[in-house]
Amino acid sequence: MHVIDTDMDLLAKEVIETKKTIYIPDTSKDNRPDPRAVEGFQIKSLLVLPISFEQELFGLVFLFDYGTPMNLTDSEIQTVEAYVTMAAVAIQNANNLTQKENSIAEKQLLLDVTRELAMCSTLHESLDRCFFYLGKVLNNYNVAVHLLDPITERNISPVKLSKDSDWTEEDWMKAHGKIQINERNDAVFQEVIRTKKAIFIPDVFADERPNHDLCRNFGIRGMIMFPLVSMGEVLGVIPVVDLGEGKFNYSTATMNLAQSIVDATASTLSNLLYMEKQGIIIEERTSEITEKNKELQKVIAELQQLSREKELILNSAGEGIFGLDLDRNITFCNPAGVSMLGYGTKRELIGQPASIIFNGKSPENGDAASTVADGNWDQYDQDNRFYRKDNSSFPVEYVISSIRESDEIVGEVVTFKDITQRKQMEAEIKYHAYFDSLTDLPNRVLLKDRLTQGIAHAQSHGEKLAVLYLDLDRFKLINDSLGHSFGDHLLRLVAKRLSLCVPKGATVSRQGGDEFTIYLPNIKCESEVLKVVHLVVDSFKEPFPLLENEIYIKTSIGISLFPDNGDTTETLIKNADTAMYKSKEITGNSYHFFSEGMDTRTFESVKLENALYRALDHEELVLYYQPQVDYLTQRIVGVEALLRWNHPVKGLIAPDQFIPIAEETALIIPIGEWVLRESCRQLKYWQDQGYPLFSIAVNLSARQFEQNNLFAMVTNVLSEVGLSAEYLHLELTENLIIKNRELTLKTMKELKSLGIKIAIDDFGTGYSSLGYLKSLPIDTLKIDKSFLHDVTNDDDNAAITNTIITLAQNLNLSVIAEGVETKQHVEFLSARECYLMQGYYFSRPMKAEDITKDFIMDRDYSKFERNQL
Repeated sequence: MHVIDTDMDLLAKEVIETKKTIYIPDTSKDNRPDPRAVEGFQIKSLLVLPISFEQELFGLVFLFDYGTPMNLTDSEIQTVEAYVTMAAVAIQNANNLTQKENSIAEKQLLLDVTRELAMCSTLHESLDRCFFYLGKVLNNYNVAVHLLDPITERNISPVKLSKDSDWTEEDWMKAHGKIQINERNDAVFQEVIRTKKAIFIPDVFADERPNHDLCRNFGIRGMIMFPLVSMGEVLGVIPVVDLGEGKFNYSTATMNLAQSIVDATASTLSNLLYMEKQGIIIEERTSEITEKNKELQKVIAELQQLSREKELILNSAGEGIFGLDLDRNITFCNPAGVSMLGYGTKRELIGQPASIIFNGKSPENGDAASTVADGNWDQYDQDNRFYRKDNSSFPVEYVISSIRESDEIVGEVVTFKDITQRKQMEAEIKYHAYFDSLTDLPNRVLLKDRLTQGIAHAQSHGEKLAVLYLDLDRFKLINDSLGHSFGDHLLRLVAKRLSLCVPKGATVSRQGGDEFTIYLPNIKCESEVLKVVHLVVDSFKEPFPLLENEIYIKTSIGISLFPDNGDTTETLIKNADTAMYKSKEITGNSYHFFSEGMDTRTFESVKLENALYRALDHEELVLYYQPQVDYLTQRIVGVEALLRWNHPVKGLIAPDQFIPIAEETALIIPIGEWVLRESCRQLKYWQDQGYPLFSIAVNLSARQFEQNNLFAMVTNVLSEVGLSAEYLHLELTENLIIKNRELTLKTMKELKSLGIKIAIDDFGTGYSSLGYLKSLPIDTLKIDKSFLHDVTNDDDNAAITNTIITLAQNLNLSVIAEGVETKQHVEFLSARECYLMQGYYFSRPMKAEDITKDFIMDRDYSKFERNQL
């Protein structure tokens, strides 16, 4: 529990300030080290190094002795400095990786926000999505929105409150009725709207800008006010308030992420408000046109008198207007109409049939006059197209009214408006809603729509369909090395190739990032799917032209089939995605069909890994002990400590199910230390009780040997429990020894110097040479149980076992046979003078109290011969 105090430890303070290594060969002659540490650890010589890289300090390394000066040379100090520098680089890389992972997670969240907002069709749906993600990021659901009036763009009003807020929306609106809030009388609103920047006020009563009466009314202790800005215009503000829960403390990154969510929402709200505003304007304009038509009916009735005053009024109208007589010929047209229809003067139109405007000049279009003659204009009362002089068409809104004199109809007047710009805007909005702007492929929304329709069709017609999920291998390397512009270009090239690989009626979609989806309808059999897969794989065999070079890239493909692998859009895409990750295990244009258990195994493995993190803290790990017997003397000579996991739900879990996970996640290091400490503590307890002396064997993993402090850890454990080193046997596998020979041999010699016995476990199953074996500081070989299996009938196993025994005897090593289960095994080993045995013939692994009862206190070792019964 020693903590470095720079007021006491002047040496540490100096290293921190200078970031330079300091070596003190004799601490008695230097007053900079902390005297408490020097005395407590009996330090004679001390080396302190900064863990730093590029002027960034991560920590300190203290290398010291326990009473015997280290006498370090400059070369040795430089070597230690090199290792510490590597550690600093690794720490910085880990920090950078964490930052990248957080950035990816934030980008994915923003992609989810953008995707879900794109699917919202109403203002309230968009705000609900915004409130959900703001609450998720800020861990605070007291979120609301105040919007500017979309028409006047002056008054700001409360519009909506998050449904998860501590307030109800009804009470919230009532409270706002008591205190009027707008940009003119609230300093915070005014500043956010003026600066278009968020304001964070942790304590509203310590700041003069907030309306303190309002804050007390609502119970507000702190607030964040985000501006809703789209295309440089403020739409409103989104306040997030603290109601006294003490959670109001956010980092700049969190604030920026929240603002990004608000910005994405602002873009969606802008479109929705624009459409709402346009609807209001259109409604107003339609009403105006209707009123104008009423006025124009009187004007048109007087046109035959060629009233100059009336003609001037007609010519001043902004909409196009032309009149028809009873023969459906054009009688007049105002300047706006002449211009929109592409004519030079109104004389070119007067006397022409109405069909040249309604149907164009092509004879095959027919003549609209017959329709007019019947008085049936219904087909023209909605959006339609008029034809210009050059026979090009454009979309219009128009209204046809009768010209009456008294009760008699004398003609018609047509008022029209060019709506080309509005149609273009609608088409652009529709495109961005359903297509990926980078590749021009259908996006996830359109894919989901087509796939949903395809599933419904396949269900009703008994057909099959397939979904292919593709992910580009090592695409991140292209982005990181060449830049995102080249990555985008590569994605466009991939999209074109994929589109050439699919049959007519199929859909190639971009899911996002470097992921694509192919939807194949009406599939008869898997061979049809494989035909497309092979075309896709072949297309990736050719390089992609990029940066004046040829870039090769591969793809991993997952496949799900309807109805075999799901009957909904989400399930089919998810299962294809799962199968794709299976393909990722084999790099380079590989594919897998989804099969049951792919997702289950992954989920179970994750759950087991998560549970293993808690197992050590919750005391779920237990040790069992299996006796090692000298058959010649019928005495117990040792026990091997075997780890088990007593899962609270699954019960006792064997090591082969969780040890690989512990190795992969590095949990084996704290678990291994716990096993060593608990085993030594148990053996010391038996010795203190006066029971016969015997050894305890503990297995070491490769991960533990990769740690530089293994020797110190073993030393500390022995010292802590007070156990003599001669009673501890450490077991290593052959493959562990040869994995890093130099480091392993050095550590083995250090452990051996303490008096610890070292055994090679599962001998004969690894890849070590006999020449290397004789140089190892080992005491015992353990014959793997696989060689004893059927040893009396299998000549090969018998020969191998006999060879190992002879080898050990010639090298003056002890030899223990594992897996002894039958009387024949015992007789075979005894005949070859191998008397140290371990296995079910004598005893299964047992808890400590059972070992005490059956093999120590009882002292009746003849029961070894009876255990097989």
